[in-house]
Amino acid sequence: MHTQNETKDGKRLDHIAIAVENLEESLVFYKENLGLTLLDIEVVEEQGVRVAKLCTGNTHIELLEPLSPETPVGKFLAKNGPGLHHICLGVKDIKADLDLLKQSNTRLINDEPRIGAGGAQIAFVHPKATGGVLLELSQPQE
Repeated sequence: MHTQNETKDGKRLDHIAIAVENLEESLVFYKENLGLTLLDIEVVEEQGVRVAKLCTGNTHIELLEPLSPETPVGKFLAKNGPGLHHICLGVKDIKADLDLLKQSNTRLINDEPRIGAGGAQIAFVHPKATGGVLLELSQPQE
């Protein structure tokens, strides 16, 4: 049985990611002005980011600070400035979901899962396939 916050096959909104130039400065607004709880800050070397995870109830906001200007988030900031970077769907079987997307010729950034924050398996769907939104699929670490 699925909950109100997930689909029949277990998909749910996992998080909304926001690219920021300075994690500490951004955290002031989210923690002090909005009263959100900081759950964790971690460095995800493979993605080239420092991630702050904030609780918003039944989903999260992730603030992404690039480790260098050459990382994907660093390039995003140089091109677009701070703001919405991607939305993430939590999934139960990322490999099966990627296989279905490949079968339908969906444009992907990652054909195979990579390691993301919290050790989750992640993959990104290209914005040209989603109507202009970078979409991340994330299967939690077991």
